[in-house]
Amino acid sequence: MLLDTLHHIAIIGSDYQKTKEFYVDKLGFEQLDEHIRPEKNDILFNVRKGNMVLEIFIKPNAPKRPPMPQPEHTGLRHLAFKVADVEKCLMEFDQLNIPHELLRYDDFDGRKMAFFFDPDGLPLEIHE
Repeated sequence: MLLDTLHHIAIIGSDYQKTKEFYVDKLGFEQLDEHIRPEKNDILFNVRKGNMVLEIFIKPNAPKRPPMPQPEHTGLRHLAFKVADVEKCLMEFDQLNIPHELLRYDDFDGRKMAFFFDPDGLPLEIHE
């Protein structure tokens, strides 16, 4: 089996307006489509930025994710986005009122990094 590249990453959010505002208006993803699916009690929309596609499901009654950092659970830990300048990105987050952790340095490669969170607490990372 040959795996080439990621096709998309799926995310579940609970609030349509907050999630769309975060990914589209604040992070700058382009909304590709939207599907209201009453039979599944959700809304599905896809967003893209460069080669990244996020498939976002809005499920108001989905169980909440446990808060970070503890306890960590098996499964996807976080999504990391590569940026040219973490400090500049954190200043932009401040202007957009996106909460984030403090700047830190990767234990292995020494590069700058920081965590931030989407409206449902999904941990996201920026990394140089």
